[in-house]
Parts: sequence; C-alpha cells; structure tokens
Amino acid sequence: MKYSDLLADWLVKAGYTTCFFLAGGNIMHILESCSRKMKMVPVVHEVAAGIAVEYFNESQRGETKKGERAFALVTAGPGLTNILTAMGGAFLESRELLVIGGQVKTADLARGTLRQNGIQEIDGVALAKPVCVLSTLMDDVVTQDKFTAMAKAGSIGRKGPVFIELPLDIQGRNVDEKELNKPITAQTASFNAISKGDLEKLAARIKDAKRPVLLLGGGISREVAATINFEKLGVPLTTTWNGADRVAADMPNYFGRPNTWGMRYSNLVMQQADVLIALGTRLGMQQTGFNWQEFVPAGKVIQVECDKAELEKGHPKVDWPICADANEVLKYLGTANLGEHKEWIEHCRLIKKELPMVEEGNTTGEGFISPYHFVSKLSALCEKGDVIIPCSSGSAFTSMMQVFELKQGQLMVTNKGLASMGYGLSGAIGAAMAAKHQRTILVEGDGGFSQNIQEIGTAAANKLNLKIFIYDDNGYASIRMTQSNYFGGRYVGCDGATGLGLPHWAKLFSAWDVPTMNLKPGFENDAAFKKAFAEKGVGAFIVPVDPKQTYFPKITSRVTESGSMASNPLHRMSPDLPEAQYAKLAKYLV
Repeated sequence: MKYSDLLADWLVKAGYTTCFFLAGGNIMHILESCSRKMKMVPVVHEVAAGIAVEYFNESQRGETKKGERAFALVTAGPGLTNILTAMGGAFLESRELLVIGGQVKTADLARGTLRQNGIQEIDGVALAKPVCVLSTLMDDVVTQDKFTAMAKAGSIGRKGPVFIELPLDIQGRNVDEKELNKPITAQTASFNAISKGDLEKLAARIKDAKRPVLLLGGGISREVAATINFEKLGVPLTTTWNGADRVAADMPNYFGRPNTWGMRYSNLVMQQADVLIALGTRLGMQQTGFNWQEFVPAGKVIQVECDKAELEKGHPKVDWPICADANEVLKYLGTANLGEHKEWIEHCRLIKKELPMVEEGNTTGEGFISPYHFVSKLSALCEKGDVIIPCSSGSAFTSMMQVFELKQGQLMVTNKGLASMGYGLSGAIGAAMAAKHQRTILVEGDGGFSQNIQEIGTAAANKLNLKIFIYDDNGYASIRMTQSNYFGGRYVGCDGATGLGLPHWAKLFSAWDVPTMNLKPGFENDAAFKKAFAEKGVGAFIVPVDPKQTYFPKITSRVTESGSMASNPLHRMSPDLPEAQYAKLAKYLV
C-alpha cells in the first residue's frame, strides 16, 4: 500500500474531513490520496488555506462539534513560506492548525550543509518552529499512533499549530499497512488541577468583594459558557474580544468588551472593580492597556490561565495567579454562592445607560455612512445563527468590536493577536465552510480586503452563503490616522494620493459574477438591500466611509521628549468625559 494512502486513512480516522490546499509537485502523492477520502478546497494563495483552517476549526458547533476538523496542505519552499503568516496568527491565538507540507526527496535534503540542494528546498521545520507547538520532519515512515499523536499535538493543552514536513519519497513509499496500523492512545489535556480549597477560597473572595467583575477570555469554551446561568451569579460580566460570543449582549449582568479599543462604559466598569477575576485570558497589553501599571487601579487581579509563563510575564500585576483550566473554575463558580452585589450592579448599569456605544462627534461627510451607525444597524439586522467575522485589524475591526451586539446563538471569530490585514475573507471562507447552513457575515476595510482579494474566486466557486461588507474609505484608515495624529498629516503610502492602488469594487467582484451593492445612508430600510442580504450565496456591499472619519473613543498616546510613547489608562478614553459626569460614573476611581 502507498504510504500516502495510509496517511489519508489515518487523517480521516483522526476526524479530519476537509483539506484546504494549493497543489504542488512535492505534495503530489498525499494530495491525490486525500482527494479520495475527504472534501478538498483549493485556494489561490497558501496563506488563505491556513487562515481558513483556523477559522473552520474555531467555528465548529452543533453537529460538526462531534469531530469535523480541517487541515492545510502546501507544497515545499514557497508553499511553506506563504502560509507562515497564518501559522503565526494561530499560534498567538492558541488555536489548532495542522499544516502538512511537502518536501524534496530525503536523498536531496541539504540537512543544514547547503542553503539549498533539492529544487524548492527550504528548511520548513526551522522556519515554522517558533510559531508551532510541534514542527517536525518526517523523514521515515511512522506508525499510526505516532502520526496521530503528532497531528493532534496542537489540540492538547494550550492549542497551537503543528507542522509536519513530508518528503516526496516518503509519501510514495510502498509499506505494509498491518505493521504500521497501531492502536491509538487517547490524548487528554494536561492542565494543572486546582484544589477544592482554592476553588472555595476564590468563591469566598468574590462573595466578600464589594465590586467584583468577571472577565471571560477565549480560553473559555462556548460549550461551557452555554451551561452557566450568568445572571444568577450576581456578578458583572465582561468579555475579551476572543471571548465575545460566550454570552449574549442582552444578558442583564453583561457589561461589554473592555480593551484599548474597547467600549468606554465597559472599561469604566472593569477599572472600578475591587476584584477582577480573569478567566481564560492571557491579559495581553491590548487587553490591559499599554499603561498596564494602572490596570484595575482600585482593585486586585486574580488570573486563571493554563500557561504558567503568561502568569509570570510581569504585566499586569497579578495578585493571585492560578495555573489551571479556566473552564473548570467557571463550572465551579456557576454553582457556588457568590453573594449579592446589587448596589454595584446598579452602578454598572448607570454607567452603561449614560455612555452609549455610538458616540456622536466623529466626522461623517455628506453621503457617507458613519461606521459606528453602520455596525449598530447591521447588528440589529443580523439573526440568531449568523457567523460574524469582523476581520482582524484597522477601523472596520475596531468599530465592529466596539459596537456590534451579539445575540444568543451567534458566533464571532477573529484573530487580533497578530492583527494582520487581509485575514477577513480567508477566515470567512473557513467559517462559512464550517457553518454550512448558516449565513456568514464579513466586515473589513478596503485596505485589508485588498490583501486577499484573490480568494473571492474561492468563495464564489464554493457557492458560500457569505455577505461581504467593505468600508470604502480610500486606503489604510488606521495608518492615515496615525500619520495625522503623530506626524502632522504627512501621509505616506496610505491612500490613492500617496500611491496606494485600490480596485473599483463593482468591476472587481463582477470578474467572479458576484453581485455588488453600494450602500447609502438609511440602507437598513432599503427593501433591495434587505432582499440581497437575505438571499443565499456570495454578495458584496460597499459602505462609503469618509476618508476623514475619526474613530473614538480610544486610548490616546503621546510621544515623549525621549521619543517613547506614554498612554492613558483604560478608564481615560478620549475624548474626555465632562468632569462632572466622569466624577459620577467613575466615583470609585476619583
């Protein structure tokens, strides 16, 4: 039996049902073998395969949760270098991504003695290692149990990419399947266990606190979150961006998504906590603010995180680090007596009531649509079961994360760790493949979308139920805003006037017969829009955004005399609130 045929069988047994790939000579055997066993999705650029796989796996729910998984298959050399961005993104977000890469014949491997020996040879294992939980060259056949353990290494414990480099001659070797089919040993997560005493102590700390706040991160599974009666807990609840869909926005004790680019009211709630319990979040600088020294200045931080290194990194100051599975901690808290905090919750509701998510004053010229009003209207129009992809970087991303209100049953996936432009379309393709019968909605800026436009064809060819919204503001809005704020408006490579070439959108989408609609103010009441939004298939909607549009509220920074940057704490977003209002709403900080 050809070894690649056996590998394809093992992948299927391990739960892999879908392969995103770009064909090449150095994967010809494994590609042909997989094509007989699973759904094959060709892409135009390898980075799209990796991003689509990440979002496909992250979007599993319902029936597909029983075991469907995707992996990426790329050829040697440029195939591997092209997918490294996707591997880096999945690594930073702790998400599963199996990449099988081709390689030249074992006899042609340079093995560190030359820069290159075989055609298209490059040391993929060395390149991938820093962004993988496992990066290995399979220069001989291995048994089923060993191969499965390698492929699944990224789904055990803190998740991350796995790269398996597979030489061409190993793929095509004739093998005895009876000798290689070995029983698979079940793999389980090896998280540290938290003692019952510590769980009871944690519950007591929350009960005794005057102003406790829970912050749920992406480490909390959607399945566990769905079992918790958060309102019954009697504690204000916030989420990180990666944990955004763990709770519906209409839950009475929900108080938004705090962040450097977060909701103003949510930042004020979290910053006034006397005890913050951060579950399943690494508390990176975007979450704490660059001025992390003033993160939760009036309280103590308790962080439950599976990776000890994250607890020991030194920022922010964590008063009680707990190295454990945050899901197990949340399950316990869901049944514990955490006390009543009615006065504190009422203050949180006052903050939320007085600080609407859509703040007036941002620039919107005639004929343009405010991105904040757009997101608010889109959020209201979206339905239960929709999959929301708010790209990963820039003005479209931040306005979505500040304003979009998730409904029960909606799923949101993004990749904010790498914060790369161009993630949106490929991610939406993967999510739409997993969602199957649900509608997938992508919101992305024109600059970011242009970095991956070749995959419009992939969406069209697969007849995905995908609605694409593009902020048309003539370029890189975030870069333009930075150059305006810090360099006196010396614009460099951020728009058409400075040499950035962006497409005519209707002409571009027509190349793949994708219908396009230019939106106007009041689009939410337009019958033609509603019809196009509800129809099955791929559709594009162009949102005209003023190139001078400003994006607030935000945490502002300033350049110091030494050339470094100094930032405001999370509770001091710009523009400043009137002092009387701030004194009332931030009374535990003043």
